[in-house]
This record gives sequence, structure tokens and C-alpha cells, in this order.
Amino acid sequence: MDTRAATVRLTPWSEDDFALLRAANAPELMDHLGGPETEEELVKRHRRYVDLSADRTGRGRMYRVVATATAGAHAGRAVGTVGFWEQLWDGEPVYETGWSVLPAFQGHGYATAATLAVVEAARAERRHRYLHAFPSVGNGPSNGVCRKAGFTLLGERDFEYPPGNPIRSNDWRLDLTPADGPLAG
Repeated sequence: MDTRAATVRLTPWSEDDFALLRAANAPELMDHLGGPETEEELVKRHRRYVDLSADRTGRGRMYRVVATATAGAHAGRAVGTVGFWEQLWDGEPVYETGWSVLPAFQGHGYATAATLAVVEAARAERRHRYLHAFPSVGNGPSNGVCRKAGFTLLGERDFEYPPGNPIRSNDWRLDLTPADGPLAG
């Protein structure tokens, strides 16, 4: 699936994507999320991503973000990760999204393009009305992605990620209601 600008293609997460997950575990990418994960934690996360992407019940999906031919020198390269998954937020079932772009590829619009593509993937499920993102209040680039992708800032919230690591996050929300009718649930 390509975004309107055709800068990225989302490929469902597979067994072959562990090296990408390891690269996305870089200290500069995990700074706002409590720091890098251990190898054991990465193995568990990879298994969750593979399982989520194999599950076709609409619970969500993880993707490898690949630059398309329009990306020039980056064409065909895995530049990051993005996904959406079910979450219970304030008593309401919603989707949550998150992304990561490898340091060498930041500043080219890949995070915004990937987020726009994942919005369409979540919308196509026709399962939940809202998609939320919870970047740390201090993570300017991720908050910028939310703004560019059309999310509405609902305010700051206390969040815990990973479990046991409290952070202050912005709660961004995007309405997934399709133009052609109501959602399934």
C-alpha cells in the first residue's frame, strides 16, 4: 500500500524483520520510551509483531516501512516500523499507533507517510472509531507527525511505557469513521 505521496510501502511484519527491530532499538530512538530493550525483550516484541501481523481478525498489524522508487537513493530500503493495535482507552476500545524511523532516514517525511498509510489500514478494518497516538510531550518530531497526519491533540496524559516507566505523553486522536458509512463495531 502506498501513501498519496508514494514515498513508502508498508509490508506486513514477518520473521525476517528481527534485524530491523534490533536497529530500531537504538538509544536515540528509544530515549522517549524508557531506553533500549534487552535482547530478550526484543525477541518477545518480535514474536508479538509476527503474531499480530498473522492475525486477520482486525486486532491490528505491524509493518516494515520501505521507501519506494520515488525516494531516490533510499528506494527499496527498510527505513522504519509502524503499526496499529487494539487498546482499551478510557473504557473505550480504540486502536493505538506507533512508529519509528531509523536515524539515517529521519527528516525525509517517512514517519508522516507511514502514519498516513497506517491510518488507511486501520480505517479499512472498519472496527474502531478512533486511532490514538501517545508520543512523549518532549518528543517534538513524533508530535509533529501527529499534527501533519491530521490527529487532534486532546491534551497531556500520564502513560506507562514500558510497564513500570511513567512518562508524560500527549494524547492525539484521529477519527477513523469512513466517508462511506459506519464502522462495524
